[in-house]
Amino acid sequence: MTISQYVDPLMLTADLPGVGGRIREQLDDFQVEEIPSYLPSGEGEHLFLWIEKRNVSADWLLKQVALRLDIPRRDIGCAGLKDRHAITRQYISIPAKFEDRVSKINGEDIQVLHATRHNNKLKTGHQRGNKFIIRVRGVNIEQAPHLEAILARLKAQGLPNYYGEQRFGRDNQTLEMGLKQLQGEKLRLPPFLRKLSLSAVQSALFNAVLENRIRDQLFSKVLPGDVMQKISGGLFVAEEVAVEQERFDRRETVHAGPIYGKKTFAAKAEAALREEKVLMESGLTIQSFEGFGNLLEGTRRANVIGMEELESSIDSEGLVLKFSLPSGSYATVLLREIMKTQVPLESTATSEENTDGEGDS
Repeated sequence: MTISQYVDPLMLTADLPGVGGRIREQLDDFQVEEIPSYLPSGEGEHLFLWIEKRNVSADWLLKQVALRLDIPRRDIGCAGLKDRHAITRQYISIPAKFEDRVSKINGEDIQVLHATRHNNKLKTGHQRGNKFIIRVRGVNIEQAPHLEAILARLKAQGLPNYYGEQRFGRDNQTLEMGLKQLQGEKLRLPPFLRKLSLSAVQSALFNAVLENRIRDQLFSKVLPGDVMQKISGGLFVAEEVAVEQERFDRRETVHAGPIYGKKTFAAKAEAALREEKVLMESGLTIQSFEGFGNLLEGTRRANVIGMEELESSIDSEGLVLKFSLPSGSYATVLLREIMKTQVPLESTATSEENTDGEGDS
């Protein structure tokens, strides 16, 4: 097995032709709106600013806010990064003592839509996900019946929560650096790149386990020993499969794939054997993840994203998609299922990764 093959894993709708098309031809073709974990309370020592930015990178946004307000960048709070080539809306926070300067932020590229006080500074990860409105131009209208079938399957079964291609670096270079480290090669890398490259291997292995599940037609099945995740977040092992299948079908739980590491919540029985097989075929063992401090502790990631609220419409300018994704999930994964063509890499979905990412669009 070549681990890089899981950069482009098997689609759930691989048997259905896509509609093709192009994204990001115009700025408003790609719109992202943050779904905050909570709303500001209305009082406190911090000021939450609901910002709209247009064709501005996340880094540039924070630099400009600091410059225009004449405050240290470290005083600015941000839950997650957002795409540059898009219209995006999100919260940032500043100390409330600078409230009288807020109007200085406004320009053609950045606008403050409203401001509300809160007790605490906004921190990375304080978002549930993102809402998207994406226009795909130049679609093949003759494939409309297949589009309906693709959307129906995704709504019924959910979207595979694969990591997007941008997670692995250009030409998979980030992934290859991580794999070399896990195989024992000593590389001199800056801390950020070291962490990012190791995480890329974890992501590719997660994709591998999930692809095998789809290939074996087990995407909507609960297996003996599966690690299940409650919608509220708690993990447990599936022992009574029939009972857990009913809960899964009611969307109360979802099976969760491995982000391999020394403390990954362990699967059992058939599910554990499937996960061990992926490691073996990749030339790694669970011991490969030891000796990296807290960089590779491991966790679990939901295999399925519910897409019941996915909306679509076709007009004279193309296809419009409206949907939401949780933090850490990738819009490119959904677009790939629908378009079946190469999707530009700057399309993350998220807050937690957004090394792309999270987002993380």
